[in-house]
Amino acid sequence: MEEIFLEAELREKKGRAGVKDLRESGYLPSVIYSHGKDALSLQISRSALLKLVHQHHLETSVVTLKIKDDKKAKGRSCLIKEIQYSPVGEEIVHVDFNEISLTEAIKVNVPIEASGEAVGVKQEGGSLEQLLWEIEVECLPTNIPEKIEVDIIALKMGESIHVKDLVVASGVKFLHDPTAVVLHIVEPMKEEAPVEEAEGEAKAEPEVIKEKKEVPGEGTGEAEEKEKDKK
Repeated sequence: MEEIFLEAELREKKGRAGVKDLRESGYLPSVIYSHGKDALSLQISRSALLKLVHQHHLETSVVTLKIKDDKKAKGRSCLIKEIQYSPVGEEIVHVDFNEISLTEAIKVNVPIEASGEAVGVKQEGGSLEQLLWEIEVECLPTNIPEKIEVDIIALKMGESIHVKDLVVASGVKFLHDPTAVVLHIVEPMKEEAPVEEAEGEAKAEPEVIKEKKEVPGEGTGEAEEKEKDKK
């Protein structure tokens, strides 16, 4: 496992105004959560974090936080719990960390990535459908795979790859239904030709509702009453 370090400082500025000043000075507000301990409010360099984002898959990487004036001289081993982005744009505005133990197994989601071009697509004209994009695994933090790579080159039309077919390093356990389909090759959907009207078939005309004519002798009785009054 490659060691990833990130420097941090205890955060004193809090509240909306404090956070605004923090961001304007090139820092990001952050929080580290530890089991059975109070959360710590931190501040980290925005540029340092962005550098790590571009170099590593941080969602599955262990980050060692080196907190200034912290009693843990070796730093705190953490996983990123959440990266919050601005509602408008892709700007990072806040980061949450979970402190972990390197000697205890944890559960984490790992992305699944298809590798190569399948025979069923290249030669048979099929389409690749990926149904499972990430999978939950259980392992020691030092054994977390960055991704699960799936070789699909030999996959033919109608064939599938299931969770039980995935290859993973020793010490990593899949927490998913082994029979679940990860991806498969299917025939491309055919467009249905528009239904043409049969020759000689007349189009149905809308029914015309005609006004009902009054039949002599029928009515509400009002006309009969008028006749009696004349007499």
